[in-house]
Amino acid sequence: MPPCHKPAPGAVGTIETARQTKYNDIMRAMMTKAAGCVLLLAAIQPLLAETGLPLPRFASLKAEKVYLRTGPGQRYPVDWIFLRRGLPVEIVSEFEHWRRIRDWQGTEGWIHRAMLSGRRTVIVKPGLPILRSEPDPSALVIARVEESVIGRVLECAGEWCRLELAERRGWMRRVHIWGIRPKEVVN
Repeated sequence: MPPCHKPAPGAVGTIETARQTKYNDIMRAMMTKAAGCVLLLAAIQPLLAETGLPLPRFASLKAEKVYLRTGPGQRYPVDWIFLRRGLPVEIVSEFEHWRRIRDWQGTEGWIHRAMLSGRRTVIVKPGLPILRSEPDPSALVIARVEESVIGRVLECAGEWCRLELAERRGWMRRVHIWGIRPKEVVN
């Protein structure tokens, strides 16, 4: 009986090489796409926090006494103590339950997320700005406001924000307050 057909020398290797080449091409394409995803995530990570909320963003202090630490944890020393409930702060980064914040004078450090409120407040900058009845420079003057007064943001549009300051409501130019983005709209 004649022997069965035998593959030509190198034929099996040629088939395997073609399969291997196709596999390598597919793997290379997948790795390129994965690398692209990693680069994309690395690029947007500073803009999105662990919570999925944008960074930086504003919040306010929930408690009357808040310890500002040098790092994200209770083992880090207290660097500063805030003694003003409602003080607006800017959250600049996150690590687990800790938030790195900046106050209106540029002081930075870490506080526990439980010490923050989503309630939007602002602080009046130096210069004795005017609180007006309408968002118009010629509107009735309600009050002249001292530096460091904390108020609640009711709405902002254009260059004016409607605020509640010490039980008085009125409009103030955005340039006179800290705790809101330059073009941010609040309804």
